[in-house]
Amino acid sequence: MDGLSLSALVDEHLAIAREHGSGRSAVTVHGGREHHLRQTLIALAEGRSLGEHDSPGEATLQVLRGRVRLHAGDDAWEGAAGDYVLIPPRRHDLVALEDAAVLLTVANRLAD
Repeated sequence: MDGLSLSALVDEHLAIAREHGSGRSAVTVHGGREHHLRQTLIALAEGRSLGEHDSPGEATLQVLRGRVRLHAGDDAWEGAAGDYVLIPPRRHDLVALEDAAVLLTVANRLAD
């Protein structure tokens, strides 16, 4: 059984995000196209965002560190470490209110 430290991964990717021009860093923790589930750690430096984008399908977001705001149309949700939200199935954006890291979990639809 393989395991990893999410805390160490958060530290590593927040350091990368702070140095990178985009202010973000991401790594797939589990899964991909051939799996039913994909989990991605996303680190954002304070004030940075992912930019508005389409919903990936059925997905959740868990805040691992810091604080974030998820915007979807006129709706907004703020979360801090330990908080969890179902991502709405429409265009949305994620903004770091302070240095933050989240775990995005997406259910993939596999071809038959």
